[in-house]
Amino acid sequence: MRQSLTLLSLALLTTMTIIPQPVAVNAAELYGLKKGTVELQSGGPLAFGPSGILFIGDPKAAKIYAVNTEDEKATGSSFDVNNLAGRIASSLDIDEVNIADLAVNPETGNAFLSVTAGEASKIIRVTPNGNIAPLNLEKIANSSVNLPNAPEDKIVQRGRRKSNPRSNSITDLAYTAGRILVAGLAAGDAPSSVREFDFPFTKSGEGFRVEIFHAAHGRSEDYAPIQTFVPFNIGGEPSLLAGYTCTPLVKIPITKLASHDKVQGTTIAELGNRNRPLDMIVYSQHGKAFVLMANSARGVMKISTDNLENAKALTERVSNGGVAGQSYETIDALDGVVQLDRLNDTHALVVIQPEKGPMTLKSIQLP
Repeated sequence: MRQSLTLLSLALLTTMTIIPQPVAVNAAELYGLKKGTVELQSGGPLAFGPSGILFIGDPKAAKIYAVNTEDEKATGSSFDVNNLAGRIASSLDIDEVNIADLAVNPETGNAFLSVTAGEASKIIRVTPNGNIAPLNLEKIANSSVNLPNAPEDKIVQRGRRKSNPRSNSITDLAYTAGRILVAGLAAGDAPSSVREFDFPFTKSGEGFRVEIFHAAHGRSEDYAPIQTFVPFNIGGEPSLLAGYTCTPLVKIPITKLASHDKVQGTTIAELGNRNRPLDMIVYSQHGKAFVLMANSARGVMKISTDNLENAKALTERVSNGGVAGQSYETIDALDGVVQLDRLNDTHALVVIQPEKGPMTLKSIQLP
């Protein structure tokens, strides 16, 4: 597949795997959504599916919602929204907000943000002309599915650290080929998990545990969750490219999920320690596919996907913050990016939080 990867085939293999529906089709009726109130307990990952359906992850509730946003096509395509967090806070009449995720509706070009505002969680719609408004989650067409075997909502101690694993029950999600893939933690031993749900929500899997070799630590691990991922076809095999904290990049075959309780991921790169991947997208440029990944401490990386099917697994420790495996370059011009999503074939939408100054939402040319 690598030698013939096109924009069309790439689109069918990524989070943008969306089959357009005729305008006359009512998305809510098509996917069995019913009017009701969506009461979010926490801000979590977002992803768009078919007919502009927005999938919302609620980690605290351990639940995935599908909502019909009834979004209308944007006027204009270029974003440049200054003081983003401040303007969202003002629209909600509160002092401060935290942004959990960003997703672009590929059918309309509008941006949607998952935010925590005080003790409430909201979905915010932003248009290219800078209009900011919360999505009305009362009496909205929706459906939902609960995560099976979610971790308990309580503080636990692991080694010298205390944390609530429920907050990582959903770390990322994506729609592809008629199903929702959800990364996060599950209850029990080996909690690192990938779950899959058919859509419309007809059944849910118990989840599949994932083990990887963490090169910076020099050992196999099955307890840390995937932080961000993209579906990707590797050598003709549907797979995930997944980023973990501190910072292994791992390929995970999706086709094996249905037949194994635990899947062994292949670590194809170590991108440096003391770092957390924040968001990632995949795109095509000059006939080649690249991954663009934003990080907490190591900038935005443009990662090559050349010859991924033959990439050698890292099996030895990579010490002293070193890097190894798949090649990449750091895009210095994108310093401060904390969230990103594809806007179209040539541009991405990014949230930029500089060390000093207000947050910005803007469109940028794909590097």
